[in-house]
Amino acid sequence: MKANEIKINIDGKEFTAKAGTNLLQAAMDSGVYIPYLCYYPGMKPFGACRMCMVDIEGPRGITSVASCTVPVEDGLIVRTHTEGVKKTRGEVMNLLISEHPHGCLNCHRVDLCGSSDICLRHVSVTDRCVTCPKNERCELKDTVRYMEMDLDTSLPYKYRNIPLETSDPFWEMDMNLCIVCVRCVRVCDEVRGDNALGFVERAGRSLIGTSMGTSLLESGCEFCGACVDVCPTGALVERKHKWDKPQKKVESICPLCPVGCKINFEIDKKDRMIRTTPVLNAPVNNGQVCFKGKFGLDWVNDSRKLNQPSVRNNGVLEPTNFSKAIDYVVDSLGSFKKEEYALFLSPTGLTNEDFYVAQKFSREVMGSNNIDILSSDKNDTFESMEKLLGHPVATNSISNIGNSKAILVINSNLNEDHNIIDLSIKKAVKSEASLIVIDQRETEIARRATKWIRPFPGTESILMGGIIRIIIDEMLGDSDFINNKSEGFEEFRNSIWAFDIVKVSNATGVSVKDIQQVARLFAGKAFNGFGSIIFSMEMFQNEIKKSFVESIVNLALVTGNIGTESSGIFPLLFGGNELGARDMGCTPTEDRKDWGLEDFTKAIKNGEIKAAQIVGDFSRDLGDQSKEFIDSLEKLEFLAVHAIFDNDFVNSADVVLPLASFAEMNGTFTNIERRVQRVFPMMKAQDDERIPWKMFNSIARKLKIDGFEYNNSEDVFTEIIDKNRNYNGMSYGLVEDNGVQWPSISGNTTPVLYTASDWKGIFAPMQYVDHDIESGLLLATGRVLKIDSSKVGIEKRNGKNFVVNPDYFDFNEDDAMMLGLEQGDIIDVISVDNRIRGKVQITPIVKGIVGSVKSFGDFVQGMELSKAPDKFIKMEGLPLIPIQIERIEV
Repeated sequence: MKANEIKINIDGKEFTAKAGTNLLQAAMDSGVYIPYLCYYPGMKPFGACRMCMVDIEGPRGITSVASCTVPVEDGLIVRTHTEGVKKTRGEVMNLLISEHPHGCLNCHRVDLCGSSDICLRHVSVTDRCVTCPKNERCELKDTVRYMEMDLDTSLPYKYRNIPLETSDPFWEMDMNLCIVCVRCVRVCDEVRGDNALGFVERAGRSLIGTSMGTSLLESGCEFCGACVDVCPTGALVERKHKWDKPQKKVESICPLCPVGCKINFEIDKKDRMIRTTPVLNAPVNNGQVCFKGKFGLDWVNDSRKLNQPSVRNNGVLEPTNFSKAIDYVVDSLGSFKKEEYALFLSPTGLTNEDFYVAQKFSREVMGSNNIDILSSDKNDTFESMEKLLGHPVATNSISNIGNSKAILVINSNLNEDHNIIDLSIKKAVKSEASLIVIDQRETEIARRATKWIRPFPGTESILMGGIIRIIIDEMLGDSDFINNKSEGFEEFRNSIWAFDIVKVSNATGVSVKDIQQVARLFAGKAFNGFGSIIFSMEMFQNEIKKSFVESIVNLALVTGNIGTESSGIFPLLFGGNELGARDMGCTPTEDRKDWGLEDFTKAIKNGEIKAAQIVGDFSRDLGDQSKEFIDSLEKLEFLAVHAIFDNDFVNSADVVLPLASFAEMNGTFTNIERRVQRVFPMMKAQDDERIPWKMFNSIARKLKIDGFEYNNSEDVFTEIIDKNRNYNGMSYGLVEDNGVQWPSISGNTTPVLYTASDWKGIFAPMQYVDHDIESGLLLATGRVLKIDSSKVGIEKRNGKNFVVNPDYFDFNEDDAMMLGLEQGDIIDVISVDNRIRGKVQITPIVKGIVGSVKSFGDFVQGMELSKAPDKFIKMEGLPLIPIQIERIEV
């Protein structure tokens, strides 16, 4: 028995339990069923429903208790089936079903009935389980059956007759089915930290409703679906496929962001994915998902997926079969030599096995090192981190962030892009951690910050230098760590003297006081390894990314926040398996190692690259980079596109081959915390060549190239293990349950990097480079869950709720004066693609930036109404946009 385990006795059988666990959870962990309705794993005990009543024996005799509220003790004796316990549960259940439709719940014939059968007891339609969307997955029904309730109940039944609420996106609410267990309210508060739901009074009854306003669109809802997942009845359900029943469940990984949440995918008899629910004990997401993972994955069922290959003939793409299309690719590629060929891969939706075979094909079959992923980050950006620390990746697990005492978040819209990381931050903030946000945009995480600062865009490296300067000047650094766990400090410290704090303030637009406050806040709370740094470089120009990464490493080293469980650096990626792509070598090396998408675009335009294959699509719109790359494809002599849906690349393609979705793939993904996880097929792929590694395998074999004799994805993974030392000792079996975080030593996981006693990080000398402030204005659009009720409202159109969110634009006083604007003026904000009318607000925002805040509810409603099949795959970000201002005379 382990040190933290104790023994308990339940109904005469002995079990071990973790000390500190409540009795109900201990029984569940031991496989003993005790009925419950208000309790839910991962939430605090509530003790309201009293269904989990048991008798416990103690020195004072037998006591009846709610098992969810009692912590286990060594030697505890529990009885779950005594007459007193059964009577109490029965009385509670009678109360519940007196207001809940129960015509079928306690009927002995229910298993013989169908949804269209005539009820022999003349039970009305609204009282029948077979017409409930959660029939067959209803916890109330399971509990009634377990208790073997009588057909007749002692209390009169009264149907509430409350209209269904179907006006908000993605979900529906039927308060006639609510048993007021309060799970939904509690999960929204305790786990998600949102408080979007609360109690409302209807006809003298306490029921569930929005905590503010009349719609979830205005009450601060993330649309994560946690309330739906915990609801024990049909009161809260997903709108799509709500009547459909699963034939099987498959555990796999969500591909839509690099967090890598483990999800239960429910598949119906038509081989459609009808529902997702998060896996409760998954180490990455711990039973939670974001709005994308809950409501954004049914595109795998979309009928607009490409069904058959096509080849361009006389300027027109004509349908063909896979054999002919592959032959066409083989014949065409034979005309190009080495660096005339390039391979571009989507960072989302492809497995490690796909990436590995793809890069091997490019290098060994085509002889080309022109390989890249469709991302804005150059490979050499991450190389600097690798040289200084050892690996160009996140140092810690996502869950570790929740134990940090100081968290620095830079240019990251976590609520939308990396939601589970945001949850870990919420947990830390609840425990009084300091949260510092550096971002020009007003995002949800910026609103929750202890300190939020908005520097001039592109001056973030200078700001980091100023923060470090204060830490060194005021001796706030970790001297023990600097002396024992680092190298190069003296040279680095000498370089920091160039970052005079007044000079830094003038360059960044951040006051000296704010810079000092940030430095003291982070260094003070993060001391002894309790600080996490989370950053994205999506809005940076490539020229400053390398110096910025070095400044982040320097900050972590000077404060001693490397190599401990509650600290670390987290560079954010956006592709669902982008780290896997980099691990597999899908980036240029040798003479092309500093190339990025812009460089490849130039090489295509000047004819250096003449042929290309593109597998997948952008996982994010990269603005001008995306547009210029797409435009350049017309210059190619040959282009093969492998796509799930029709996309911008298809217009220039000579051959188009349908691509399998993640739901048809068998392999592995590697998430942002280096965790290699199994991806399982849940739907059958129509053709082998839709799977990328099989397609490249087929082409190589037709070209009679050795080394591509893979029979299945496990064969590919076996070769990956042999070639990539970080994956040493892994196997499909080892990564199946909780995954393995590399570097893997004989299959063991590594949750925290750089813990070895002889490891030392390297400081990078910093150079102060003056930053030219853009002469024009930039629009920084943010998005938040709640907006001041005086500025937002709800309007109903065709039975659907819509956010009415008039636009307000924040101007610095100097910018407003220069433009001749005053508070309340009406203006048009004009960009290349848009013109938006709104009101002027004079605020302390940094010069050169015009701020605007949008409602997340408005965004979500737009996502539900969008007809684009890949709207969740290519979700729009919040870039800084050059604008002009036109004053409107009223």
